[in-house]
This record gives sequence, C-alpha cells and structure tokens, in this order.
Amino acid sequence: MTDFFKGIPPLAYEGPDSSNAFSFRHYDPARKVMGKTLADHLRFSVAYWHSFAWPGGDPFGGQTFERPWFGDTMDLAKLKADTAFEMFRILGVPFFCFHDADVRPEGADFVENTARLEEITDYFLENMEDTGVRLLWGTANLFSHRRYMAGAATNPDPDVFAFAAATVKSCLDATHKLGGENYVLWGGREGYETLLNTDLSRERAHAGRFLQMVVEYKHKIGFPGTILIEPKPQEPTKHQYDHDVATVYGFLKEFGLETEVKVNIEQGHAILAGHSFEHELAMAASLGIFGSIDMNRNDYQSGWDTDQFPNSVPEVALAYYEVLKAGGFTTGGTNFDAKLRRQSLDPEDLILAHAGAMDVCARGLMAAAAMLEDGGLEDMRAARYAGWNSDDAQAMLGEDLASIAARVTRDGINPTPVSGRQERLENWVNRFV
Repeated sequence: MTDFFKGIPPLAYEGPDSSNAFSFRHYDPARKVMGKTLADHLRFSVAYWHSFAWPGGDPFGGQTFERPWFGDTMDLAKLKADTAFEMFRILGVPFFCFHDADVRPEGADFVENTARLEEITDYFLENMEDTGVRLLWGTANLFSHRRYMAGAATNPDPDVFAFAAATVKSCLDATHKLGGENYVLWGGREGYETLLNTDLSRERAHAGRFLQMVVEYKHKIGFPGTILIEPKPQEPTKHQYDHDVATVYGFLKEFGLETEVKVNIEQGHAILAGHSFEHELAMAASLGIFGSIDMNRNDYQSGWDTDQFPNSVPEVALAYYEVLKAGGFTTGGTNFDAKLRRQSLDPEDLILAHAGAMDVCARGLMAAAAMLEDGGLEDMRAARYAGWNSDDAQAMLGEDLASIAARVTRDGINPTPVSGRQERLENWVNRFV
C-alpha cells in the first residue's frame, strides 16, 4: 500500500441524495438490471497510461503533473503499480488495461524491454491476486518511440516491422499470462503524412499480414481472449486502414480475418471520424464485430482527441442502448481511456474523475435498459419497416430491375411519403434520460 491516496477510503454507493463527493450516487454494483448486476453489465476498467503514465502535457505545453513514480527504474515502475492497484481498490473497478511502455521503463534493446515487461508482469500477478482486479486487455505501444515515426507494421524499414512484431509477441505473452480477456491493436502511426513518399498497396499488405500473424500466434499459444482493433481516424496521421468501423470491416474481409477480430470503439475516435458513438456501435453490431469500448469524450470545440471523462447521460444512454441491443459485453467492457485536465493536479482528482464517470455510465445504462424494456422505440422502428414483411416485398429482392419496373407499371405503384417522426422519437428518448 502507498500513501499517494492517503485518507481516501474505498468508495461505496450512497444513493442520489448523498452529499459525499467520495461516494457513488448512481453506480450500485450489486443492483440488478435486465437480469444482471450493474457491475456485470458495465465491466469498468481503468486505463493505466492516462492515469499513471501521462505527465499532463498537450500539443502546446509540457508536463504539469508531478508523480512520485515518474522515472526510468524498475523500482519506480513497481511503485506505480502499487499506486495503481490502490486506486483500483478504492474505486472497486474489476479491470485495468495497459500498454507495455506504460508499465516498464524503456530498455536498451528488445531483450531488455522484454525482461522488464516479464518482471512487471510477475509483479502485476501478485497485485491481482491480492486485489481480485483482472486485466481487460493488454497492448503494445508502437507509436511513441522515435523508431516508429513512420509507423510499425506499415514502416518502410523491415527492421522496424520486425521489432514491432517481436514487441507484440512479448505483450501478447504477458496478456495471456495475466489472464487478459482481450488483446488490442491500434495503429497510432499506421497511416501517412504525405502520399509523395507512401506506397499504399505495400503498406496495406504489410498491415494485413501483421494482423494475420497476431491471430496465428494467438492460436499457437492458446490465448482464449479476443483480438481487437481500435478504429482511429487521425492523430497524427491519415488512417486509411482503420478510419472507422466500416473501414476496419473491409480491411478484415480483405485479409480473411472478419471472424477472428472484433473492434474496440472509442467515443472520441468516433467523433473524429465524423460519426456518433452510437453509430459506430450499431455498425459494429450489424457487422458482427462488436467487442469493447473506450468511454471518453472530446471537447467539441477542439480539433483533436482530448480524452475527457464522460459527463453526458443522454449521450451515454444512446451508446449503451446499442451495447445492450447487441447482447452486452462478453470479453469486452467499459474502459475509461480518459485523462485528467492538465490543471487537475491532486490525487483526489483521479478518484473523483473516475467516480463521476462511473455514475454517468450507470445512469446511462439504466436509462438504456429502461428504453429497451419499454420497447417503444423498437416498436416504432418495426412499424416504419413493416411493409417489408409482406411476401411481395421480400420476393422483390430476388427480382431484377426489369421485373420490378413491370410490377410498378402493372400495379400502379405510386408511393406516398410517410413521416419519419424524428422529433417524436427524440421526445420519447428524453422521457428516460
């Protein structure tokens, strides 16, 4: 146990009327909703990198946070781990996520990186056994180090491809040893800055083969978890492989991986792709590749991914509506890929940011469940498409254009537009949120 969060007790549910800032007002982990507890529905996870590795910088300014574990030694890495698990205990979250570079200092070469990762993996195991906290997913940081300035799997230098592949192997090994339920790949720099020096066809082929190798290795070691890709439209390069869910699906189909890989969808990235979060969730469910979510929002007045904690119940409710419609999480969960504002310096800020976000998610999920149980939205949706339930309408889908034209002429079809009732539907949603 550390003293970083000294004086902060484990948070408990006290109800919506509580005035205690260090409590949950809406997240009662034992509360049953649609036959499952809120804890089982939401499967909360804390992102190791933003909570414990990020120094508080942004594109216009450097470090603002001073943390006792900042440094490049294994002793400090273990202090960071002890502090992280202390926060997991205070919040009562069941999961955490990490990149390799978050949890161990950079070594002189791949061999030293791997040895350090293995050492901290064993240290994690001790903390996990003591606290009961599990690993939602692991991943490799293939973007921060200067070796990845031109990408990892898509790098023009085969030695960088090799280093990245070896690094993913070591991270997948660590994730497997820790009982991780998923392994995530997101191409922080798998894009291009200019077409003048980019061979799109070659890079796409290399990215596809890299992902095939990951899936092959998963089966070789018997990793039972899910391989996830996180759609990422930009920042800092132009992402043509994983711009959004639809793009990812086309990429997976091209390389025969559509039944092997699912998506981890981040709200902020959905917005940067020009979509809503619920759009991306609904698209993933319709394509059969829904896996997990990163729950963080963007500043809608800024042009980059600001990774803020969720604070809008209506937005979150619409997202969880799609999650519940898809059957809920299996190996996935709700990961807070969110970070404090760089002016939020205090240890208490870390706790309160997560606690508030957990309350917002709980309220959103309960509203989504109430909407689904009421059934009004699905009834109105079904009524809008009811005409397609007839035998004639279904038969038309098997005909050609000439046959359909003959049908329109023969039957005198001249359709009258019908209202989409959008405002009525929006009013209906507002009854629940």
